[in-house]
Amino acid sequence: MPGSMVAALLHWCVLILILSCNTMGYNTLTPDEERVILHKGTEMPGSGTYYRNKDDGLYLCRRCDAPLFNSSDKFDSGSGWPSFDDAITGAVRQIPDADGRRTEIVCANCGAHLGHVFFKEGLTGKNVRHCVNSLSLSFLPKKTAEAVAQKAIFAGGCFWGVEYHFTQLNGVLSVTSGYTGGVVDHPTYKQVCSGKTGHAEAVEITFDPALVSYETLAKLFFEIHDPTQVNRQGPDIGTQYRSAIYYADGGQKKVAEKLIGELNSKGYHVVTQVEQAGRFWDAEPYHQDYYAKTGHQPYCHIYQKRF
Repeated sequence: MPGSMVAALLHWCVLILILSCNTMGYNTLTPDEERVILHKGTEMPGSGTYYRNKDDGLYLCRRCDAPLFNSSDKFDSGSGWPSFDDAITGAVRQIPDADGRRTEIVCANCGAHLGHVFFKEGLTGKNVRHCVNSLSLSFLPKKTAEAVAQKAIFAGGCFWGVEYHFTQLNGVLSVTSGYTGGVVDHPTYKQVCSGKTGHAEAVEITFDPALVSYETLAKLFFEIHDPTQVNRQGPDIGTQYRSAIYYADGGQKKVAEKLIGELNSKGYHVVTQVEQAGRFWDAEPYHQDYYAKTGHQPYCHIYQKRF
């Protein structure tokens, strides 16, 4: 095939790719952003908007707005590019680079090129550096995120496993393990395990409704635990392991009741309690991010598609 025809074909392929991205709801990109995000280019070191940014907030994919990195994981590597020693769980995918020496990182949601990841450089305790182009990112300040964020509370057995699954979901800003639904202030894990305080092990989710809906969260909740078990989840038995949704408003209540109705119509005998949210008490620090800390997998919260 003549070179001119190859060039023309490539031109049309790129044009189709760009147009398809727009029709899929992706953000419109500038030529410089297209060069980096779509064609795997690299911005000049020290030139990026976010290289020196020290504000608290969330770094999103410039192309699709999926949350990628927390500001708490950003550090100054001296490289000239924004650097993070961790990424939001499941948000970034690693791909062997074409040069055979490096590892490319892309947005797990839309495939946008972000940069490269490097290991064993000794720059932080985690020994990882996600080297990212500013052009691949947008930034959501913490104050803005908090202003638009909403909360959801679910109880579905041991909070370790419930927390684990929700941290994998794009649009979830944070997940906190704790206790709710009881009658004792500032309960401890030991007190809750006694079954005398009335609390359930639960998680409080902070999420951006522009990125993930409450219904999506509720569906995941019903698919990562068994909503037909009374006061237990797998080997964990007791009222603190009950299945419950604690709604913040009438909209959340309506969604919960609708999904329970759908499951019942499919033959599930759902015992999940639907109650108005009360005071949520954070669990002890050692319970937070348990599986991320230990590197283990949930033993009684296995995903099962139900919708």
